[in-house]
Amino acid sequence: MSKISKFFKGSSSSSSSSASKSKHRSKGGPSPQEAIHKLRETEDMLTKKQDYLEKRIEQEVMIAKKHGTRNKRAALQALKRKKRLEQQLTQIDGTLSTIEFQREALENSHTNTEVVRNMGYASQAMKKVHESMDLNKIDDLMEDINEQQDVAREINEAISRPYGETYDEDELLAELEELEQEEMEDNMKSMGGLPSVPSARLPSGRTSHRATARRRVEDEDDMRMLASWAT
Repeated sequence: MSKISKFFKGSSSSSSSSASKSKHRSKGGPSPQEAIHKLRETEDMLTKKQDYLEKRIEQEVMIAKKHGTRNKRAALQALKRKKRLEQQLTQIDGTLSTIEFQREALENSHTNTEVVRNMGYASQAMKKVHESMDLNKIDDLMEDINEQQDVAREINEAISRPYGETYDEDELLAELEELEQEEMEDNMKSMGGLPSVPSARLPSGRTSHRATARRRVEDEDDMRMLASWAT
């Protein structure tokens, strides 16, 4: 009797310890990955059950066709089983839709959680970087950069500025024109002045045209005369 009591006492203590473990696990809750994995396993199991039911329905239809009117009782029993199987198939379809919706919602929630966590990490990193920056120092740095650019611009202008004697370009051009005029006059003097204009009147273009027309008419008259002699 004592051994039996010890046995039940031990079993009760082991069951209480397992219950406490499951209670502790349920208190923490499963992780999103574990829940998604469980839902996928359930989907696979229900999908296999769907395939099985579809095959059973096809079998019952074949049985009903086989018996037909020769054995109405067997045919009707097959059709009843077919109806029950179709009801189970419909229930599984609804369950799969619910599980799929729940899994997608859990996946989206997990994704959003990861996105928010990563954005928080990025925000902390930016905050840490900005802590080492001083806006006043940045303004001073930009002013120094602008001043150095101005100094470099002044140096470039000073280097490129021409030095030495400067001349008026207009005066130089006027002097050049005077020299060219003097050279032209010297050339005219060396050639003996301007060429003389001929006193004889040149024949006009109209007179030469008339002479050409008269000569063409005379040639035509000679050709007609020769033709009359030949005939």
